[in-house]
Amino acid sequence: MRVVITGGTGLIGRALVNSLAADGHEVVILSRSPGNAVRLPHGVEAVFWDGHSGAGWADRVDGAGAVVNLAGESIGGSGFFDVRWTPGRKKRIYESRIQAGQAVVEAIKAAKNRPGVLVQASAVGYYGTETGDTDVTESADPASDYLAEICVAWERSTAPVEKLGVRRVILRTGVVLSTRGGALPRQMLPFKFFAGGPVGSGRQWYPWIHIADQVAAIRFLMANEEAKGAFNLSAPNPLTNAEFGKAIGRAIGRPSFLPVPAAAFRLLFGEASVILLEGQKAVPRRLLDLGFQFQFPEAEAAIRDLVETKR
Repeated sequence: MRVVITGGTGLIGRALVNSLAADGHEVVILSRSPGNAVRLPHGVEAVFWDGHSGAGWADRVDGAGAVVNLAGESIGGSGFFDVRWTPGRKKRIYESRIQAGQAVVEAIKAAKNRPGVLVQASAVGYYGTETGDTDVTESADPASDYLAEICVAWERSTAPVEKLGVRRVILRTGVVLSTRGGALPRQMLPFKFFAGGPVGSGRQWYPWIHIADQVAAIRFLMANEEAKGAFNLSAPNPLTNAEFGKAIGRAIGRPSFLPVPAAAFRLLFGEASVILLEGQKAVPRRLLDLGFQFQFPEAEAAIRDLVETKR
């Protein structure tokens, strides 16, 4: 099966590409700099795209089994010091998602043999940050804050493919745990220096998922004809921030009692501090109902595996 992936060089995209290629699938990743996509697995092709149209790659969609749209500038930044949501970053975060979605729709419309499924990225930020201690399932309404508005627009950007007869799956992803990027390496750093602990109150919920389960869930939903609509991609056992910090400490043999004041994060990261200071008790109700089995349902075991395997 041919799978076309936007955002194939990101944290989730790289892991998904490797998994699909290892099983013999033909994979096409869209990149602004395909010449820099070195060490691609056998069977993976990097094709140039401009991020906002189907020019130069739309033909790869014709006859493809699936399209996976993961494209979008990182909400949390690529490093410790580029997290703040400046007006310019906010614009790029929004436009990168909406334009990519529109380009995917354009390519699918032009295809004579349309893909069987479109997998569309989103995030648990869809539900906002004022959900309290209630289990947040896929039936919850969207919030109206900045992250929620981004997620709503992101999901809507590819909605037209459903009228073309293409099955669409929406991934409302939590915090993806990996030692190769994302939030975990930054979270682990103070623990390594014996300075780890809860962030802010520590009572905010932390919807996490191991990178292996993230990839397995995407592939499960791609293959399952019954899978349509939104799915929370987060482990079945969400933790509070304080509990997650203790899980890190136990997994790497470090204490976890030094709190980081919320004011410090607000000073450093401004509006973007909500990423760490607030959260949702998201649970993967629909994924579990379809029969998906998590390899890493517990945070401590997930972190220990990542530290030992460096994935």
